[in-house]
Amino acid sequence: MQVDTLITNIGQLLPMDHNGPVKGIAMNELTVWENAAVGIKKDQVVWIGSTDETDQVTANHVIDAGGKLVSPGLVEPHTHLVFGGSREREMALKQKGVPYLEILQKGGGILSTVKATQKATHEELVDKALFHLDRMAMHGITTVEAKSGYGLDRETERKQLEVVKEVKGKHPLDIVSTFLGAHAIPPEFKQDPEAFLDQMADMFDEIKEEKLAEFVDIFTETGVFTVEQSRRYLQKAKDRGFRVKMHADEIDPLGGTELAVEMGAISGDHLAVSSDEGINRLANSDTIGVILPGTSFYLGKDTYARARKMIDAGAAVSISTDFNPGSCVTENLQLIMSIAALKLNMSPEEIWHAVTVNAAHAIGRGDEAGSIAIGRKADIVIWDAPNYMYIPYHYGVNHVNTVIKNGNVLYQRQEIR
Repeated sequence: MQVDTLITNIGQLLPMDHNGPVKGIAMNELTVWENAAVGIKKDQVVWIGSTDETDQVTANHVIDAGGKLVSPGLVEPHTHLVFGGSREREMALKQKGVPYLEILQKGGGILSTVKATQKATHEELVDKALFHLDRMAMHGITTVEAKSGYGLDRETERKQLEVVKEVKGKHPLDIVSTFLGAHAIPPEFKQDPEAFLDQMADMFDEIKEEKLAEFVDIFTETGVFTVEQSRRYLQKAKDRGFRVKMHADEIDPLGGTELAVEMGAISGDHLAVSSDEGINRLANSDTIGVILPGTSFYLGKDTYARARKMIDAGAAVSISTDFNPGSCVTENLQLIMSIAALKLNMSPEEIWHAVTVNAAHAIGRGDEAGSIAIGRKADIVIWDAPNYMYIPYHYGVNHVNTVIKNGNVLYQRQEIR
């Protein structure tokens, strides 16, 4: 067989080749191929075998993995990629015990990001998003979900979505767009959140027509949008042909997990305080639980989502950074893998399912991303690690050696001499 690129001498290969999301105890069953090789032609995987069989393959370019771990490109299913400014000054205030509501009243918090995003030009937001995407790529991520939600008005929400559409054409990573206009209640709508939701829903048709987003999300939480408001809003989105997602049960157990299942959401995200009933419903549904442990970690909280209970009940679980300027400021999904091991009590096998195949299904890319299989996109990472257990074990650093996106080397670690 003739291929463009042959990756050989792979110590461990994680194919993650599944027909659907991996649920429950099956998340702890990981297929590992040793002494493997992968052939790539154009942008697809066309051959998988052992290194001993590579005499059957003729390649234009050979990459010797040197006995290293090889996996699919990581999939990032929950980010707030496009935003203006930053909020580093708030860290000192939080350390002094200043309540978030007081920070908000002083013009900080999410409202400061909203103001910065409203003020930023389209070009400034594009440059900033490309910078963060580069960081994600260097950390092994090849597919990213990107939400709006820092506009809270028609003009800026649209600007964010247009930025995502432009960076899709400028950056090699695959980007999936989500409309999160219902991220918070603007001060001028505090007494009438329904009117604000109507204003955001009025954008559905133009967003759909111009293909600015394929998912609609809402923040269901105390002080933001109620379960009933969220139900009506998401039903309008579904009626316009959108698939839906939810920020649910992050702070208070309002029943957001249950609503995500009821609405047939592709994912329910956060789930830090999901009820037992919500977890049981999640386990008996097609909705994927996207857990964001980096947010609990960064905010100094003791409460983490009960991933162990979710998996044991039979749910499909994914993990994500929740990359954003206020509550989880990192593009390093590898760090989140370590936090998932240390704080969620997830096994290495469960964690790998959570950042590949399940993450891909959580953003509607289960047939494209998150696996290494013949006919799939050649999105592949070679790790400076001897085995799959090493990545969550050795925390806080970047283990990536080489990132291959669509069959081409996108990033390669440089030696320091």
